[in-house]
Amino acid sequence: MPRFVILRHDMPPHTDRPAHWDLMLETGGALATWALEELPESGYTRAAVRLADHRLDYLEFEGPVSRDRGTVTRWDAGQYRVESQSPTAWHIIVRGHQLNGQLVLEAVAEAPQRWTVRYAAAEDP
Repeated sequence: MPRFVILRHDMPPHTDRPAHWDLMLETGGALATWALEELPESGYTRAAVRLADHRLDYLEFEGPVSRDRGTVTRWDAGQYRVESQSPTAWHIIVRGHQLNGQLVLEAVAEAPQRWTVRYAAAEDP
């Protein structure tokens, strides 16, 4: 099963970009990556920005990011299963330490870099 990670990305003081969360999904030898303003929370839609793919190293990495781009700290990690996937929508099931349920990522039609993320926690058996 492919892996995922969510990293807290604290930015250095000299940048205009605020701290955010990086959602990274292992796919095709790289990490498909979205920057989230807020953590996924069951029943809520969150704004996201699709970023360039990242290196697989970030599945295990914590610490300072090269070229003075801040620091990342792992918030969650685990495996995921694809239910469906297209260039503008991903429906996946995540099994992590914090998140356990369905994530739906969808591109906003008017702005291809803008996406939304919805999380639905799995029902307890």
